[in-house]
Amino acid sequence: MSADYIMSQHSAIFKPSKAAMKWSISGEIIDLTDQGIIMGIVNTTPDSFSDGGKFYSEEKAVNQAIRLEENGARIIDFGGESTRPGADKVKIEDELNRVIPAIQSFCSRKSDETLISIDTSKPEIAEEAIKNGAEIINDVTGFTNPKMLEVATNSDCGLIVMHMAGNPQNMQEKPSYSNVVKDIMKFFTQQLNSCEENGIKKERIIFDPGIGFGKTTEHNLDLLKSVRYLLSLERPIMIGASRKSFISKILKTNDIKEREWPTVALTSYCRELGATIFRVHNSLDNFNAMRMTEAIINSK
Repeated sequence: MSADYIMSQHSAIFKPSKAAMKWSISGEIIDLTDQGIIMGIVNTTPDSFSDGGKFYSEEKAVNQAIRLEENGARIIDFGGESTRPGADKVKIEDELNRVIPAIQSFCSRKSDETLISIDTSKPEIAEEAIKNGAEIINDVTGFTNPKMLEVATNSDCGLIVMHMAGNPQNMQEKPSYSNVVKDIMKFFTQQLNSCEENGIKKERIIFDPGIGFGKTTEHNLDLLKSVRYLLSLERPIMIGASRKSFISKILKTNDIKEREWPTVALTSYCRELGATIFRVHNSLDNFNAMRMTEAIINSK
């Protein structure tokens, strides 16, 4: 089905199949048909836009992961390199030292149901994280690096294919699309084909449109409204809009704390449209909003 055809139809006609709502992670099938998942963010960085430095030590990172888990997060996403606009690149050794000890420590303390994700674009980091207990690779470059594809092929991890225009150093320099939804759908289709050509089953893949990654406020809003179009690709959709700067631009505030409740509103809105994974800093409020929305959706 072409992107042109999809965009010409009303979004309400798209209801993904039950098979499309299943995500294969390390051989386990996660059924997202009726219930979504909260992914809690743990940034082991000194310079992330929202909480840079707060969880820089291993102990603080693990304690935050436990809090997120206790408050509803099924997945904990560890990241050791900031991807905020203009962020500096991090050396492989430094990124390893930031994330691997935290993953090792949390792996020994988490519940069996909780999954560990590694947020990285570096194959070396992903490979080492998998050896130490990570079961999901969250790649902001969407597995465009052949070496990252090789790491994915040699594992049975769940894969998050995200879209980003450019890189963190230049992605917000006048981002432009012919049609942001069509263009991202084409990218997802290309990457899905690339993964399958490398022997990766599509059941392992979910898509993240990359809110705030090389997008204007208008682009972000268009994508949030278009979750149902994205679902026509027959894979689950993850939304990572937590505390993003476009929220402040809309609300005309510079206080990051004031982005929290708008994030919760976006979780509820996108869950109603069919998104099923939400990457957030605050697991409790987003978990409650997601479950309340699901109660309405699933009521008879």
